[in-house]
Amino acid sequence: MNLFLEILVIAFGINTLFFVYAFIRKTDVVTDLSYSLSFLIATLYLYLIHAEKALLQTALLGIVSLWALRLGFYLLSRILATKVDHRFDDKRDSFIRFGTFWLLQATAVWIILLPVTFAMGQKGLVLHYSFLVVGMVISLFGLIYETIADYQKNTFKKKHPKKLITSGVWAYSRHPNYFGEVLVWWGIFVMVLPYLRGFDFLVAFGPVFITLLLLFVSGVNLLEKSWKEKYGNEEYYQTYVRQTSLFIPWKKRS
Repeated sequence: MNLFLEILVIAFGINTLFFVYAFIRKTDVVTDLSYSLSFLIATLYLYLIHAEKALLQTALLGIVSLWALRLGFYLLSRILATKVDHRFDDKRDSFIRFGTFWLLQATAVWIILLPVTFAMGQKGLVLHYSFLVVGMVISLFGLIYETIADYQKNTFKKKHPKKLITSGVWAYSRHPNYFGEVLVWWGIFVMVLPYLRGFDFLVAFGPVFITLLLLFVSGVNLLEKSWKEKYGNEEYYQTYVRQTSLFIPWKKRS
């Protein structure tokens, strides 16, 4: 079976199992957990079954595993504290609407993993040290950056649950966690880049997809609308929006 098809089957299989459980139990606890687990299981499968265990493939396994474990533990601890994810209030009781979310989530996993899937299937890989190092630095910086952003936000929200964080790394970007997330996947693409030929470059759709998704669909776009509804009349919020970069960290505007 084609490697990309195998990962598609794995992504849909995992998310189908979690969907059935979540729909029957009417719970949000496993929704985000399934996302990170899908990446972890799929990448482990690729490495153990198909990879030659070359340095590039081992590095990819390490980065995706670190990212998935970090995200999984963070999202699980958050949902265990809140018990409910209000994004699904209008979907949880509908088989079609709730199922559509899981279908899209499985598809997203498959698309984002395109560069990793490609690299894990390559044989006789010649080491391109500079691309490997640069890509790893970008990915690990992104992972550390989004971890710091999530930690600062969590700590702030415990003390000020009704306010919007505007300090720390959040003083330079209104969405530093998503910026870090995007860097993780672009760094992975840089690691894979020297091995691409012709139509192989289509795997670039992976990092492009997660960038567009977070900027215009599920991340930045939704939060900006939510924040405007909650804090739109607050002077500190208006100042924050006016002075702070939307996505890429930058110095404050006057």
